[in-house]
Formats: sequence, structure tokens, C-alpha cells
Amino acid sequence: MAATCAVATAEEHDLRHHGDAEVADAGDGLVDLAVNVRSDTPPEWLKQRIAASLGDLAAYPDGRAARAAVARRHGLPVERVLLTAGAAEAFVLIARALDAERPVVVHPQFTEPEAALRDAGHRVERVLLRPEDGFRLDPAAVPEEADLVVVGNPTNPTSVLHPAATLAALARPGRILVVDEAFMDAVPGEREALAGRMDVPGLVVLRSLTKTWGLAGLRIGYVLAEPEVIAKLAAAQPLWPVSTPALVAAEACVAPEALEEAEAAARRIAVDRAHLLAGLAEFEEITVCGVAEGPFVLVRLPGAAEVRTRLRALGFAVRRGDTFPGLDGSWLRLAVRDRATTGRLLQALDHALALAAP
Repeated sequence: MAATCAVATAEEHDLRHHGDAEVADAGDGLVDLAVNVRSDTPPEWLKQRIAASLGDLAAYPDGRAARAAVARRHGLPVERVLLTAGAAEAFVLIARALDAERPVVVHPQFTEPEAALRDAGHRVERVLLRPEDGFRLDPAAVPEEADLVVVGNPTNPTSVLHPAATLAALARPGRILVVDEAFMDAVPGEREALAGRMDVPGLVVLRSLTKTWGLAGLRIGYVLAEPEVIAKLAAAQPLWPVSTPALVAAEACVAPEALEEAEAAARRIAVDRAHLLAGLAEFEEITVCGVAEGPFVLVRLPGAAEVRTRLRALGFAVRRGDTFPGLDGSWLRLAVRDRATTGRLLQALDHALALAAP
């Protein structure tokens, strides 16, 4: 198995393009398969908890209870936890506070880490995983001299779940290993998770609560790392970076009953994903590369841009793939939804492919 390593330049990929752009200004008519937030969320009990916190807005946010709750959830000392305004803020803090000299980003993956590193003045190198390898990572492809490595698990947009042992093998003395586990709670049993591990030197794990719980508008996530790293990141944060409602949500979403609900949702997603993959397998024009383990599926098909436009006209928004380094215009990412929604998508896809055929 081989991978390629390339020095990043200011090139064709729009690193600031995200799935929400596919549904912006679309009104209520589009079925959203472009954004990887679980549908029908946040649940009513969570909305009530958040709403109840509004009476406390006159006081400055106090993150101690939420931070302690996250620490308990992962079996870590509280000094290893930092609460952030979503994973996106964490990427900015890492880029600005950790003084990397040779950062490497494993692609295709969420583009915000590289964008944040570039904005902070870093020259970023890329390790490009190949579809013919199922987008699997060979640790040997990462330059030995890299002192900051960023990889997603499961990876957006490929949906590939890398073995924890493979990622741990990237750890080196003097290296920060950043593993973005924003979608790990959508994996049944969170198998291959590194969150909670204290035996991997330089490990920094990012978690988001926005995907599973439908809190993208609230902005809440956290970082798990060695206390020295947490202290550096915290020093780069502004005062009171996480709002009171977001802190309340964080504490609620790591409670045992919430974790049980998330696990049940992960199992449903696995069943719904299998249904989507079975339907996609009926189309000879469509290829799924790699084994999908996340709440989305990456597909390759001829005329993908035209198909995406036709799907939009038929009422479905899907995520274009060409903004991810390592992919081109022949890729689309589809969020996993319930069987009924998937059935309608497959019908629309059949129609769009027929219209796009020569």
C-alpha cells in the first residue's frame, strides 16, 4: 500500500467550503444530505436543558462543571480537558499555540485544520491517501520529521475508520498527533477511539458535540491532551470562550443516559448506512471506495457535478467532493439518513443519472 506526500500550495481546493453552503438560501425545499448533523436533533430533553439555562445569562460562564463532566466521561484528570467553541476553534488554537515547524495533514479530510494552519503562517505538507487503497493510512507515509500530524477518525469525507493502533503508531517524541474524532460517537462502541488514552505521547484528541446532538449553531466541543498542551491552548483562548448554554449542553451530552442514547443512534446509523450502500450498489456507475463507518458515504461517479445539480433540482442537497485535497469533481458525499429518505434519494439518483447519460 502506498500514499503520496505533497507540499501544500495555495491551489485549487476551496478549504473554506463546507456542507452548509450546499443548503444556504435554499429555503425549506431541499432534503439536506450535505451536512453531517444527525437529523431530528437536538432532542426535546436537550432543548429543555438549554432553554432552562437562559435564566443564567446575566452571569459570566463557568465551565468547571462541564469540564469535570467531560473528564469523568473519558476517565481523565480534569487538567487534560479543554472546552472549546466547537472543533473549529480547537484547530485554530492548535495552529496558533503549538509552534509547529513541519505540520502535516492527512487528506482527504476536513479542511479546516489545514486552513487554520495556513492562516497562522504555516507551510503545510499533505499526505494524500488513495482511493485504490481504500483511503487507508500507512504510517510510513508520514514524514519522520513532521512535528504536528493531523488526521480524522472516522475521516470526513471518506468515512474510513482507521485502526487505533495505526494512529498510535504515528506518535513520536517531540511530535503532536492530532486526531479529530468529531464523528467517533456515531461509531457503535466507539471502537478504535483514542479519546481517554494517556499512553500515547503527544496525543491530542478533538471531539465535537454538534454532529450527534444537532448543536452546530451552539458551537461546543472539547480537546483531550496532556496538561502542558491543554495549558498552551487555553492561554490562546479569549476569556469565557464557551457560552453558558453550550456548557450546559456539554454537561448534558456526556451524562450516562445521553451516552446510551448516542450509542443507540450509532447503531441505527449503521443499519441505515447499510441500506444506503445496498441501494448504491445497484448503480453500476457509482463506486464506493473504502469501508464506510461514519454517518456519511463518499461516492465516485461520472458527471458528478451535473448529477449534483440535477439532484438539487429534484429536492436533494449533497456535498461536492472537489473541495477536499486528494479528490476531484467526480466525488460526492452523502449523509446517512433514515430508510424512507434514502429510498427517495435513490429514486432521485436514478432519475438524475438517466438525465445525465449521453
